[in-house]
Amino acid sequence: MARLLVTGGAGFIGANFVQYWINTYPDDRVVGLDALTYAGNLANLEQVSGEEQYRFVHGSIVDTDAVTALLREEKIDTIVHFAAESHVDRSISGPAAFIDTNIVGTHNLLQAARSVWLDSDDAPASHRFHHVSTDEVYGSLGPADPGFSESTPYAPNSPYSASKAASDHLVRAYHHTYGMQVSTSNCSNNYGPYQFPEKLIPLMIVNALDGKPLPVYGDGSNIRDWLYVEDHVRGIDLVMKQGAIGETYNIGGNEERANIDIVETICKSIDAAFASNPGLPTRFPGAPAAKGGQTSSLIEWVKDRPGHDWRYAIDASRIENELGYSPKHDFETGLRDTINWMLENESWWRSVMDGSYRDWISSHYATDKGT
Repeated sequence: MARLLVTGGAGFIGANFVQYWINTYPDDRVVGLDALTYAGNLANLEQVSGEEQYRFVHGSIVDTDAVTALLREEKIDTIVHFAAESHVDRSISGPAAFIDTNIVGTHNLLQAARSVWLDSDDAPASHRFHHVSTDEVYGSLGPADPGFSESTPYAPNSPYSASKAASDHLVRAYHHTYGMQVSTSNCSNNYGPYQFPEKLIPLMIVNALDGKPLPVYGDGSNIRDWLYVEDHVRGIDLVMKQGAIGETYNIGGNEERANIDIVETICKSIDAAFASNPGLPTRFPGAPAAKGGQTSSLIEWVKDRPGHDWRYAIDASRIENELGYSPKHDFETGLRDTINWMLENESWWRSVMDGSYRDWISSHYATDKGT
């Protein structure tokens, strides 16, 4: 039986991972640690909150002493490290929080793990520190460039990606210097249930339903590789169970899309949902589709953000060939499931969109039109 500490366990990917792990490995102990900042939400974990094998702890990875005590108390032998500040736009306006959490927090977590796992008389027989990272550490791609592989040199371009690159290097260093048993996965853009509506897909969905502008940076040509969150957590499972110690695995969805294509696909999907469900106009009277209009009329072009990387794409051949990974969701299926989830869980996304969220959206997606 494994005993897991999942940092950032109340966030988007972390909560999906906790639910997946408890359902897949019911004999394992799972402890979630989360500081419950703006994107951490205990409502993400309601489905598992009553499970005996699960415990939630409100705390920060920056607090080395508290984390060390928790590792000893729960006899943790596996850490799955999701906790991070993760939105590029926020890193541009406030980079300090990204340094504190993503770099200092990761180092403090590694220190705590080292003291319990490597420098202790009662260390577990085996251990694993799995670090979850991003494809943004590799920089930006041109139109004809191959996807990022595990050997692509790091070239981060935002405070967010730079902080994640630093955390990746710290995890690697603790393996090579101290012998910690680590693995790292770098993923492409995730989407799916419980994603905080500052990210592109959930933001477009909730704004479309409420009849609010759909802000698109620049000319909308920026390209991302999209990965359904359930496929991502399955990939992490494979790396933890079968991946080589000290190695990195890229996890992608093989679904490159331009931002404007994503937005237009969401618009068409919302229009189709209203056409087929007579109850939606009553629930969402502000949506253009409720009045027979087109959701695409809400698209607004806004000034591009500074240093906006043009294209990300993952070469996932290593995890596919070595570990047998393949995503189960193509983009159309994943988007359909995401929209359906948002329609079925309106109370969830209404509850997270408080005043501070609205102020932040207003300041970062102003109606200053771009080209």
